[in-house]
Amino acid sequence: MTTEKRTEESTSRVPVLVLNGFLGSGKTTLLRSLIEQAHQRGLDLGVVVNDMSELDVDGQIVARTEFTDEGDRRFHSIHACVLSSRKGVGELQKALESMLAERPPELIVIETSGSCHPMPIVEFFATQSRFELTGLLTLVDAAMIDQDYDRGRRLAPSMQANVRNGRRDTTNLLVEQVLFCSHVLLTKADRIGDDGIRGIAECIHGLNPLVPVMSLPWGNLPIDDLQAMPEYDYHRVRPLIEELSPSFESERSEAPSYDLATRVIKDDRPFHPQRLWDTCTRHLGQYIHRSKGFFYLCSRDDVSLLWNQAAAGIDLELVSYWRAGILENDGNNLGEEERKGLRERLAKEAGRFGDRHCHLTVIGDRNQVDRFTEAIKKCFLTEDEIVRWRSGEVFPDPWPANYVTRTR
Repeated sequence: MTTEKRTEESTSRVPVLVLNGFLGSGKTTLLRSLIEQAHQRGLDLGVVVNDMSELDVDGQIVARTEFTDEGDRRFHSIHACVLSSRKGVGELQKALESMLAERPPELIVIETSGSCHPMPIVEFFATQSRFELTGLLTLVDAAMIDQDYDRGRRLAPSMQANVRNGRRDTTNLLVEQVLFCSHVLLTKADRIGDDGIRGIAECIHGLNPLVPVMSLPWGNLPIDDLQAMPEYDYHRVRPLIEELSPSFESERSEAPSYDLATRVIKDDRPFHPQRLWDTCTRHLGQYIHRSKGFFYLCSRDDVSLLWNQAAAGIDLELVSYWRAGILENDGNNLGEEERKGLRERLAKEAGRFGDRHCHLTVIGDRNQVDRFTEAIKKCFLTEDEIVRWRSGEVFPDPWPANYVTRTR
């Protein structure tokens, strides 16, 4: 093949950037920043979001941004599976083909689920003639590495012990996400000191000396830098693929591996704020890797909040106002037609309290996840408390008013 023909084919391929990384490492935060930057620059961006949970929390978060249209062919949400499974790879293929149905985007960004292994994605793009994998960015939660792996010093020994014992758990996933990446981005660096970041960076770089390790402040990364990335180096990881393939076949199934389990909590009742606070501060252990979703507190029943827990940290974010809360507010300044329209929409809701609901996903070690999930369920108001809440009783609420908090 001539040089001219190779160049022509390369320029016609759509560049693809993959955001990989363990549960709660900050992929969605970075993706939202990239979407905003693309909008500001007039860049035609395609987006694929993957969530292993049936609730599709990450997809809903991205779809709520003012720059994303959930019905647009440029935005695709793949949930209830991981992209590293056979089903996930098939869904990814369909999403990418849909983006090419009209005008190809200038750049495609894929956010994987936190339990997604990068190897099947690398193998997939190695066979694609219409897409060019450029960056495979692995985001690493520096605060989690600092707490759970002694600033990264325990990562390599834990991995070596797993190899000796024929075991595959979340340590394997963490290390192999680093081994396959083109860049490592350390997130949440603001929670630990500069010395800690340097130590973690040294340990991570020791796992993969051929890729840069950078600190990612507040989820910000210039999209211009990403567009300038060269094609992913498939040759570098070919020996790694050959080494892992024999033991990886079971991980291509539909169910996630690594001793992870997922639980879903659905309820129309609000949480008791004090009981929820106490449960999180007392029962949120090391092996609850991630929980996320939308919920409300009985003390703030007008607002829909985003629950975002990773390792020992919990953030609360104001998402929107419940329609039921708006209608119940005497100072809403709505006209009679608007009130009528809201009442008609709320009458179609299945829950007892209008459109209010609590939908959460909990992901953790399969031996620990049920204990924490049941503890969270006990934080909903009892029937007696519901009567008192609806009668106007004020319940103690220790959660900060600014909706941003970390329990530990």
